[in-house]
Amino acid sequence: MTRNRLRSGAGLRTSRVGLVRDFTPGDHASVEAALADLKVLGVRELRTRVSWAHAATPEGASWHRWLMQRLSHDVCVLPCLVGGGRESAPPREPRAYGDFVERFLSEHGRFVEWVELWDEPRNLASYDWRLDPAWETFTAMVAEGAKRAHAAGKRVVLGGMSPVDPPWLDGLLERLGPDALDAVGVHGWPDTHDSPWTGWRAWLEPVEDVLARRGSRAEVWITSAGYSTWRHGERRQVAEFLDAASAQVPRMYWDGLCDAGSEEDVPDEGTDERDAFLGLKRADGSPKLLYRLWEECGLAGLAEGFRRLGHARGARPERQVVIFGGAGFIGCNVADAYLEEGRRVLVYDNLSRPGVEKNLSWLKERHGARLDVEVADLRDAASVRGAVRHAGEVFHLGAQVAVTTSLDAPTHDFEVNARGTLNVLEALRAMDTPAPLLFTSTNKVYGSLPGLRFVAGARRYEPLDPDIRAQGISERRTLDFESPYGCSKGTADQYVLDWARSYGLRATVFRMSCVYGPRQFGTEDQGWVAHFLLRALKGQPLTLYGDGLQVRDLLFVDDLVRAFQLALAKLDTVSGQAFNIGGGPTRTVSLLELLELLEELVGHRPDVRHEDWRSGDQRYYVSDTRKFQAATGWVPRVGVREGLTRLLGWLEELLRGRPTVPREPVPLETHAGGSWSPSP
Repeated sequence: MTRNRLRSGAGLRTSRVGLVRDFTPGDHASVEAALADLKVLGVRELRTRVSWAHAATPEGASWHRWLMQRLSHDVCVLPCLVGGGRESAPPREPRAYGDFVERFLSEHGRFVEWVELWDEPRNLASYDWRLDPAWETFTAMVAEGAKRAHAAGKRVVLGGMSPVDPPWLDGLLERLGPDALDAVGVHGWPDTHDSPWTGWRAWLEPVEDVLARRGSRAEVWITSAGYSTWRHGERRQVAEFLDAASAQVPRMYWDGLCDAGSEEDVPDEGTDERDAFLGLKRADGSPKLLYRLWEECGLAGLAEGFRRLGHARGARPERQVVIFGGAGFIGCNVADAYLEEGRRVLVYDNLSRPGVEKNLSWLKERHGARLDVEVADLRDAASVRGAVRHAGEVFHLGAQVAVTTSLDAPTHDFEVNARGTLNVLEALRAMDTPAPLLFTSTNKVYGSLPGLRFVAGARRYEPLDPDIRAQGISERRTLDFESPYGCSKGTADQYVLDWARSYGLRATVFRMSCVYGPRQFGTEDQGWVAHFLLRALKGQPLTLYGDGLQVRDLLFVDDLVRAFQLALAKLDTVSGQAFNIGGGPTRTVSLLELLELLEELVGHRPDVRHEDWRSGDQRYYVSDTRKFQAATGWVPRVGVREGLTRLLGWLEELLRGRPTVPREPVPLETHAGGSWSPSP
């Protein structure tokens, strides 16, 4: 149903779309953060639970006075009034619940139009109906609550059923009468909880039928809907949101704003891990795909923004170029080059990195039907196997890319980089004729280069070894992973080389230095060259970790794409080997020298702040690319000044919100290019 609706371009049909967010008493910061998110998304409806037991305490009463006034200043609040004593137990006196509703509305009624009576009564965790098997107490409780709310001029919605139970609702309405309720809530979490999911129409129509049969004019609302990304299904989360928001109900509340846990958390015994990953944002505050599309396109344009991302095609052509991580900076440049040649390309990406959906939209606009898209995760082995089924060449560029993130979440880092790579290798090994693989590793597999001696000059470090100073770091360097990121990428690096030896896969590894160029949305942790330029263009300060004398070799992305193509053209020569790939000794720059060049290009020098060295940071790393040059004839063409100028132009267009000029396709022939290397 969702796919057909999206293809037809039908808009959202739900009158009001809101979000679900509960708050811990006293946590004012979470309230402000939630309201800030609602403002970003343009959402005016918020459903939040209010505990009867807590509201009865002086602290609770004070908290709810502040909370309801603060929320109502920015949004329309639907308070869901739950619990007394042990929250799932029926109250001893149903009238007491009515008293609670009356007290709440006398204090806060000016802030609300509706109140919700209880939450998920058919769920034992919310209402222990084993203590009320005939539902007499619950019926009396709802009747009291509805009577007090109507007396206060408010309308009531019955707490959402999960799962939907038409006979139960029919019996309840028989006792309550047709006019007791103004709306009936329904909850649904497709493929998240254990109830079999048959779609919103199948979920809603039986409720509508019961209401019609009982002569009730109550509306049917979706008071909680959501989709858990615990299996990394961010694209599916968007699709399910659009489906729920198109369900032709007066209101739909999406659950929820933030994940309750991270992948590093060990779930408590007896808890459902899926419940921890329902948010629009991850536990660390980073936005998922649905949040990013909603923010960029607005609710009205969300379906179209999602459509622009494209859909994977069921029947894929033979000899397809498959790019894992294909929506990222390097991946989309590789995809663009092959699409320009007329090839069919499958981009496989989970779109977890903010901004990459813009790269995907750019590719779709440029190349249309030749581009196939699979929004999925490397950790999903079945999806990986399906993606390579018709592969002619495979580029494995997908990764968790930040050392800092690996230190904070080492399990996540391992699962993506090491386990994800093993999934790719095993998928290729299962093919009748395995496609060749090019895997991008990192210079971090050499650690901080222990034992490398160097001298600090006024603007940069220089190695004392004359060969390293002249040629850079070669593949003969001992591996020394250092940092969880180095370990996970190094593990993947070695797996690729061993699968070439042990199973005969045609595969090669690029241990890459600093790559930069258009389509790079740089951050402090990844894509630091673009990050420096962006901060300079915006007039924002920069943080240097260490003294700024550290040296890197820079490689423009067009030169890297050409190296990829040459590696595949010379696969018999390069298979089973690792190569250090970067700009080499003629394209080196220290951080301080880069700041000087930025001052020339941008017209001002960014304000710089210094912090301590970070774990595993290399004082000096320059790639010795002679091994790859000897095997393929490749040399980089684009010098540092030229490359920075081209990247700067693209970033200026990006900040102005104007389309950028498409780059020329990269031919395969090689020639020596210019360079810029500051004096030591």
